Amino acid sequence: MSWKDNLIKIQPYTAGEQPNKTDFIKLNANENPYPPSPRVLKAIREFNGESLKKYPNADAAPLAAALAKRFGLERENVFVGNGSDDVLALCFRAFFNSGKPVLYPDITYSFYPVWCEMLRIPYETVPVDGSFNIDSADYRRPNGGVVIANPNAPTSIGRELDFIRDILHHNRESVVIVDEAYVDFGGTSAIPLLKEYENLVITQTFSKSRSMAGMRIGCALGNKEIISALFAAKDSYNSYPMDSVAIAAGVASVEDEEYFAQTVSRVIASRERLSEELRALGFELPDSSANFVFAEHPKRSAREICEYLKTRDIYVRYFSKPRIDNRLRITVGTEQEIDALLGALNNFL
Repeated sequence: MSWKDNLIKIQPYTAGEQPNKTDFIKLNANENPYPPSPRVLKAIREFNGESLKKYPNADAAPLAAALAKRFGLERENVFVGNGSDDVLALCFRAFFNSGKPVLYPDITYSFYPVWCEMLRIPYETVPVDGSFNIDSADYRRPNGGVVIANPNAPTSIGRELDFIRDILHHNRESVVIVDEAYVDFGGTSAIPLLKEYENLVITQTFSKSRSMAGMRIGCALGNKEIISALFAAKDSYNSYPMDSVAIAAGVASVEDEEYFAQTVSRVIASRERLSEELRALGFELPDSSANFVFAEHPKRSAREICEYLKTRDIYVRYFSKPRIDNRLRITVGTEQEIDALLGALNNFL
């Protein structure tokens, strides 16, 4: 037996391609094309660097308090961490310990199976239908937890509150995580259901609608006992997950509601234009509730389109996976980036 036999053996998550150059159009990572709030930039510029000699606030209390105020919750209902990926990974550690399989859709965020494999959590994937919709009735069976991205990725489809309520109603003995990474772009948040269901956990991120992917800020919302379990998991491996600069920048972002609303509105307007133009070119795509679209051309290969766009220095996301291997996930960029994309697609087709 070799020491190599003790190394972890899992298939890691694969992010969108990151070209080693600067002059290209990046529409493959669902980033926001606009900068963060000017208040965020001001908070970073004016941050007292000398304070970095001390540990940050262990619970990111200033940011958690700002989020609690915005969502109409108590401070004890909010957990903050290094991006929603870190928060979700902690959720998997803290909540999925029954030995029963966790359920989530077969087409969804591809980090879920990675965490299950790494943490040795049993899981089962539940097929979405032919239109990529999730059927809440499919989750009425014994399980160790449920994870639903709403809006879902990469499909872009968002569901209404009654859909989430139905899943919660039939899974009262399991923790139900609703991943709301894209909810601000037209989805329906499950926050109103927190008072009805103690087993509900909602995760959100600053990476998309708040234009802060490079800062790594995410949060979880839930009842006091749920959040306490997250703190216990966090403190078992990293007592100080968020740095002081991120906390200050996050507070500044939450406090600038006007800029947040303006930016989201711009992305939504561009998304509607992009969707209309793609359909005019013959693409088929569901109505999107996210900051990306999920498009297929019935006569041209998605892989072929993706490779062609690279020759024009335009990067979109192609998934070589069953059921979606002829689909492209295209992030909503600026109007100029959309013009370039559409021009390239016109030329290709």
